[in-house]
Amino acid sequence: MMNKENKKIYIEEMKKNFSSNNSVMIAQYQGLNVKELDKLRKDLREKGVIFKITKNRITKLALKDSPVKDLEKYFKGPTAAALSSDPITTAKILTKFAKTNGKLKIIAGFMDGKVLDEKEVAIIATLPSLEEARAKIVGILASPAQKIVSILLAPGSKIANLTRAKSLKK
Repeated sequence: MMNKENKKIYIEEMKKNFSSNNSVMIAQYQGLNVKELDKLRKDLREKGVIFKITKNRITKLALKDSPVKDLEKYFKGPTAAALSSDPITTAKILTKFAKTNGKLKIIAGFMDGKVLDEKEVAIIATLPSLEEARAKIVGILASPAQKIVSILLAPGSKIANLTRAKSLKK
């Protein structure tokens, strides 16, 4: 049991966590053993995600004055919250873990001021991460430059053939 002072500290800490992170994913973990929970925590921690096993009644008090107050109804049963600034990475890790371990159930999420259901969280998990999106953009931007360089480095006869082929197309 928590004493009053510990409850106040817990509530303040949770308020701060809910307010300072862009996304919150709610999952139920009934049936997971300590080893499985530790693995999930490790995977999330490596990506900067806070994973908190919550005390529902007290967490609901922390939610009241936070931007994610609409998540209150999802805190029932053995519940955990994954908080981060990167909702895509969080959703990917939780979804991947849930696929390999059916005891973890993603029940809701919160992103950009909107409550997400489990289907929307699954959709977010399929999006490319920020690093993946940047790599794709760089690849797209680099492609035309590579073509120009290959043309410039080609022998004169190839350039002549290319220009002749272009003129015949017209």
